Amino acid sequence: MIEAQILSTPAGPLALLSREGVLVAAGFTGDPHEMFERLSPALQAEGLERVDDLGHAAQAVRDYLDGDLKALDGVPVSQPGTPTRQRLLTALREVPAGTTITYAELAEHAGLPRTAARAAGSACAQNLIAPFVPCHRILPSTGGFGGYYYGTPVKQWLLDHEAKTR
Repeated sequence: MIEAQILSTPAGPLALLSREGVLVAAGFTGDPHEMFERLSPALQAEGLERVDDLGHAAQAVRDYLDGDLKALDGVPVSQPGTPTRQRLLTALREVPAGTTITYAELAEHAGLPRTAARAAGSACAQNLIAPFVPCHRILPSTGGFGGYYYGTPVKQWLLDHEAKTR
């Protein structure tokens, strides 16, 4: 069974979906079904149940909001992807809070050529576990915020929170 909890944050409601203590989805929405529908058919077959407290993952969000910017780093996550995508997702988790890098730099950090910036952008766009896999820390080399699945105001809030808390 996939367990879901909704947490209030200054950036809006955050849905957390967990399977046996491992986050399989997280995103800024008040409807956990939005995240559930993005999961693989195999995970969807397990069903979805709302719970009051997911424990460690929920506490990590509260700690992050209270200023412990490393709190999300210790939460186990799992999402599908090719070996290249997995390298990019791992590299994403290694970008320190309060810093930003470009898509090309993310590709380099993943051991891929700078020309893999497009693959890095695709990994960010399909990331199922925001902000635990912090795609909000990746910016286009041309400037600005670029896209963000949950909207640029959420991305800006996360970056501002990390910059002032750091």
